[in-house]
Amino acid sequence: MSHSPLDFSTVLAASMHDMKNSLCLLLQSIDTISTELEHTPKTRAEFAQFHYEIARLNSNLLQLLALYRNSQATLPLNIEEHYLDELFEELITKNELYIQNKVLHCSIEVDDELCWFFDHDLISNLLNDILVNAMRYSKSAIRLSASIKDNMLQIQIMDDGDGYPDEMLEKATDEMSPATLAKSRTGLGLYFASLIANAHTNKNQHGQITLTNGGQLNGSVFTLTLP
Repeated sequence: MSHSPLDFSTVLAASMHDMKNSLCLLLQSIDTISTELEHTPKTRAEFAQFHYEIARLNSNLLQLLALYRNSQATLPLNIEEHYLDELFEELITKNELYIQNKVLHCSIEVDDELCWFFDHDLISNLLNDILVNAMRYSKSAIRLSASIKDNMLQIQIMDDGDGYPDEMLEKATDEMSPATLAKSRTGLGLYFASLIANAHTNKNQHGQITLTNGGQLNGSVFTLTLP
């Protein structure tokens, strides 16, 4: 009986999807156990770090899967209307264990009625990756904000850390190659962010990301603009 040869990239994509689901279940278990146990400061810190590392792995797998699908021209976009305050609350809740352990103050600045059309899963993963890095490099504060600028949605995540390195600010992010981004503090996350932003289009306008330093918290400022 003859068998057709397996395409390795297809098998790899299926494996990444399966691993992503397993990591999601593991994250849920960690959250459940953490709320049921009485922690010492040491175990609380260890649980928070454990949660952080697994969340980072899960985010990386989601990015790799999206990058693979994009390379195969099969990246699906499920564009629907979503409220920004709900999206921000989801992001904070998802990382609550690490935020509490590191004693970070995360504030949200957005109108309760502000909503926009975008792919929830892709944008949520994009912003979560930026938030996770902000949590790692911030000193004590992070701010998430959203508003309408020039008829486009502008989402910002800023922190009070040391800011983005100069080499990352010297050239536009969309001109950076994956190899260049891999050497940065956020790895391929920014390449993924640029890809997902650009995939969101409306009336010949594309989404984009920008990196700056300063802002209200005098640290790094990540800006996502969606048409």
